[in-house]
Amino acid sequence: MNMTRTDICKKNYKVLFQGEALLPNGDDPEMMAILQKYIFGEVFTVGNLDIKTREMITVTSLAAQQTLPQLKAHINGALNAGVTPIELREAIYQCAPFIGFPKTLNALGVLNEVFKERGIQTPLKSTATTDENNRYEKGLAIQEPLYGDEIKKAMSNLPDNMGEDVAKFLTGVCFGDFYTREGLDVKTRELLVISILVTTGNTETLKSHIKGNLKAGNSKETITAAIIQCLPYVGFPNTLAALKMLKDVLAY
Repeated sequence: MNMTRTDICKKNYKVLFQGEALLPNGDDPEMMAILQKYIFGEVFTVGNLDIKTREMITVTSLAAQQTLPQLKAHINGALNAGVTPIELREAIYQCAPFIGFPKTLNALGVLNEVFKERGIQTPLKSTATTDENNRYEKGLAIQEPLYGDEIKKAMSNLPDNMGEDVAKFLTGVCFGDFYTREGLDVKTRELLVISILVTTGNTETLKSHIKGNLKAGNSKETITAAIIQCLPYVGFPNTLAALKMLKDVLAY
């Protein structure tokens, strides 16, 4: 017997939020029914992503757009789906180079609030693998196979060679301080960056990271599903623009 979208919605909602979907209560039950059946009964069926990956993608999108009440709900959902506290922390840390530190700190505040409510002791163990002497070199070792020297070239010829500083910062911070951390592998980090960039609508950077995702080992099907997973949270314009960019990259 084939499950309807209502059946699928109720099943996924139960896993994530340990409650019943589509209840006729609250101030806007019609909106909630549309939302729940669309997200958990339809979007969750697209592509080859498991429920843990879907929730990490959702958490990074919500962190990027600073929708903090929904972020709190999905952090709980991710934990209920089997995402570990370390994985969640790393997913939010990974946002910092792309959305800035203030928004990342806001998201971490919500994360730590959930941890406190669930009796998860903080701070979590350190997963750093670099120090001041090797962070740049280790970051470069991750960056070069995925992106070569495209940022260095793009930042060349700025006044007083300040573009060289920016390129060094990107290597040292984005790749050296974050991509080198344990808890998430590079392949997963790249997929979460897709979610961040779909959310922010930065299609030029998204273009680069689609190519980086493919080099990191994510299939075109996985990347497509990750973009579509963002759809209910960011809307059709950003998602369609991202899918068009994906088509352009794959056709090149």
